[in-house]
Amino acid sequence: MNPWLTALDVIVTREALRFLQQRERFLAALVRPLVWLVVFAAGFRAALGLSIIPPYQTYITYEVYIVPGLCAMILLFNGMQSSLSLVYDQEMGSMRVLLTSPLPRWWLLFCKLLAGVAVSILQVAAFLAIAAAIGIVMRPLGYILVLPALVVSGLMLGALGLLISSTIRQLENFAGVMNFVIFPMFFLSSALYPLWKMAESSRLLHDICAINPFTHAVELIRFALYGQMNVTALLWVCASFALFMAGAVWGYDPARTMLRRKPT
Repeated sequence: MNPWLTALDVIVTREALRFLQQRERFLAALVRPLVWLVVFAAGFRAALGLSIIPPYQTYITYEVYIVPGLCAMILLFNGMQSSLSLVYDQEMGSMRVLLTSPLPRWWLLFCKLLAGVAVSILQVAAFLAIAAAIGIVMRPLGYILVLPALVVSGLMLGALGLLISSTIRQLENFAGVMNFVIFPMFFLSSALYPLWKMAESSRLLHDICAINPFTHAVELIRFALYGQMNVTALLWVCASFALFMAGAVWGYDPARTMLRRKPT
């Protein structure tokens, strides 16, 4: 078999087995967005107005509006969880062994990303199924078109997690850094409220949300679920992925890492 495909198969299989052994991880990934959808939606809807008319010329309820943002939340949290396992692998030394294989470093890291994205998409599919079961249904075509949007967004958020994990040397330090990244990215985005609503409160916050890569991942997923294409969001997500991936490949350079670990 082609060594590139062999590496992809081994890494994806290892990540899948790890995920199957951590059932609480799957449940946590579902409970978190469902709590936001069922419990907090009423309060946010009352604060923002009974319904929202976003720039899609479509009248929708608030619950339907936040579903794409909660799908992106699953991708974000799972990307950070996958990066947590990389920090553990670094401490155990298995990550360094992997990166010193003959295959290009970028391909090995990309395989890790694909494995994490595959797990994330399964979690998103389960969330969308539960949402549909309780009456929050999207357009039938949207469930098909959202798949490539989830893949691209998952790769971007996973690459961000890779970049962050490349700077963390100890497992206990990762949780604080992860929270410092996750919550600002999530709340300073259009996941829970439209940007035009944010502009009514603060122009500065609106501008921060507008340049947040997570915002564009949410919008890419949202337009796809509504059966539309957001080219601007796609370009933002692809550019962010390229930037984060390049930083992760540089950060996981084994030679540079070993030099940094030498005692002074």
